Amino acid sequence: MTQFKLTQKVTETARHNGKLGAGSRVVPEETPIALSYGGSTHAVMMATPGDFEDFAVGFSLTEGIIADPAQIETIEAVPDEKGIDLQIILKGEQNEALVARRRHMAGPVGCGLCGIESIEQAVRKTPSVAASPLRLTDAQIVEAVALLNGQQPLHFETRAVHGAGFYVPGKGLIAVREDVGRHNALDKLVGAAARAGYSGASGAVIVTSRVSVEMVQKTAIIGSPFIIAISAPTALAIRTAEDAGMTLIALVRGADFEIFTHSDRIQSGAIADVA
Repeated sequence: MTQFKLTQKVTETARHNGKLGAGSRVVPEETPIALSYGGSTHAVMMATPGDFEDFAVGFSLTEGIIADPAQIETIEAVPDEKGIDLQIILKGEQNEALVARRRHMAGPVGCGLCGIESIEQAVRKTPSVAASPLRLTDAQIVEAVALLNGQQPLHFETRAVHGAGFYVPGKGLIAVREDVGRHNALDKLVGAAARAGYSGASGAVIVTSRVSVEMVQKTAIIGSPFIIAISAPTALAIRTAEDAGMTLIALVRGADFEIFTHSDRIQSGAIADVA
C-alpha cells in the first residue's frame, strides 16, 4: 500500500529568553480520508495518513459495519488532489447488509456520528460489558499508562497527536496507534488488535485523550471492560460507562489515578509479567 508522509518540517519564529528568532519544528500531517464501501463514501475523517488497513478494519468494527475483519474483501488507499479515498470492499452478505442500512440513512455524515439522522441515534445504545471477568491490579493500570507513554514516536516528534494502546495482562501493550484525531487513533488501535487476533474482551483500552462518550461506545463495542485515560472524562462518558458496566479510569499521573465507574474490577497487587 502507498506510503504517505506523516510529518512536515516547517519554519517558525520562536520567542526564547525574551528574544525572537528563526527556528523550525516538525508538525504532523492532517489529511481528509474518505472511508468508502463499494464505491460509496460513508464518512470523511481528518486524520494522519497512515495505518490505513488498521483504520479501515477498526472503523468498520466500531461503527458496526462488520463483526469480524474477515468480512472485508479488500482495502485500498487511493490518493487524489485533496486527500485519500480509503476504498473498502466487503464480502457478499456484509455488503448487502450495508446497502440495506444505507437506505435508512439521510444527510451528511462525520466523525463519531456516522450516518445518523436523529438525536436518539447520536446517543446510541452502548453494549454491556458487565459480564466480563477481566480484572486489573492498580499496579497494572500504572504500568499500562507508563508503557503507552514510552511508545508514541509521532507524539515525541510533534507533540500534536493522540495515542491509543491495547493492554493485555501478561503481554503488555500488544499494539499502539497514533493520530491527530482521538477517535481515529482508537479506531486504528481496534483494527490493529483485531488483525493481530486479539479480542477486545482480552484487554484494556489506554488513551492519552479526554474520554468522550464516543470513546466509551467504541470501547464497549469491541467488548473491552476498561478504558484508561491520561486526560479527564466528560459527564456523559461517565454515565455511559456506568450503564455499560465498564470501568472508567482517568487522570493517571504516575502512581495516582481516579476511578469514575465500577471500581470493583480493580485489585491491589503486583504487576503481572509484561511481555
